[in-house]
Amino acid sequence: MIFPAFMVQIENDVYSQIGLVMLIGLAAKNAILIVEFAKAEYEKGKPLVDAALEGAKLRLRPILMTSFAFILGCVPLFIATGAGSVGRQIMGTTVIGGMLAATALAIFFIPALYVIVERLAERWGHQPEPPVAAPQRMPVDGN
Repeated sequence: MIFPAFMVQIENDVYSQIGLVMLIGLAAKNAILIVEFAKAEYEKGKPLVDAALEGAKLRLRPILMTSFAFILGCVPLFIATGAGSVGRQIMGTTVIGGMLAATALAIFFIPALYVIVERLAERWGHQPEPPVAAPQRMPVDGN
């Protein structure tokens, strides 16, 4: 069973699984962007926790805007009536409930997990690789 499915007593069928695939993509994108921004701040020299908080703060508005646009776009699925409406309602329920849960996870848990993983990597002796400078281009002489 999946998070919203057990709350509203729907089946874990093809429609709910399609909704989960959509959720995985959007949730992964949000998490990757938070970590990318946090890592950039950490490499600039900020303390680890401050970098994670800064990454979450920088991505909060875009994550909320994307999530709520996605949720509101799925409301017609959730309130569908007529022939074939049960399949649409199942997908809408899965996507709306899952997106709410994924948004909360992305905002609160992804920065914390980033800090934990970075500290574990430092403890095990993994040193981040220094950035590779782009090769210098020789000026082209017009003569």
